[in-house]
Amino acid sequence: MKIGILSDSHTKSDYQQDVIEHLKNQGAEYLIHAGDLCKKENLEQLENSELTYVSVFGNNDRALMKYSNDFFIKQEPYLFKIKDIKFKLMHLPYYLTSDDCDVVIFGHTHKFEIEYTNKTLFVNPGEVCAREKPLIECCLLEIKQNMYIITYYFKNVNENDFKKEEYKYERK
Repeated sequence: MKIGILSDSHTKSDYQQDVIEHLKNQGAEYLIHAGDLCKKENLEQLENSELTYVSVFGNNDRALMKYSNDFFIKQEPYLFKIKDIKFKLMHLPYYLTSDDCDVVIFGHTHKFEIEYTNKTLFVNPGEVCAREKPLIECCLLEIKQNMYIITYYFKNVNENDFKKEEYKYERK
């Protein structure tokens, strides 16, 4: 199972569309957005991706609340399952407990982070918007029977191709 993860698109719809297309080209079957979409166009891009997706409201998404019935955008923390894997999705990293899920996904800090602790994988995909640094970032989480494989993708705003780094954790 391959899951594309992105966060903090803000007003950069062109960057977000680029990320969505890249993740789809890498085989993503699902998209998870960890908040701060900031505009309806970004929600529409998730909807139009033709992938199953979920997103949460970020601290800059108040204007999107009126679209909560039209798009799959939820209040944080949002708990859900894909197949037999339990996820907790949030924007603000305030609910970083691991006792109720297998994977915790968060955003807000605009920094790529991964950690595997006490049988829980924590993932922050970084920022789509390239606000804190001139990088467009996302990641792909591949879940295998006994392994998590996280591929971190990043590219400078002036470049065409994504670079990548891969991280592997044995699922226990």
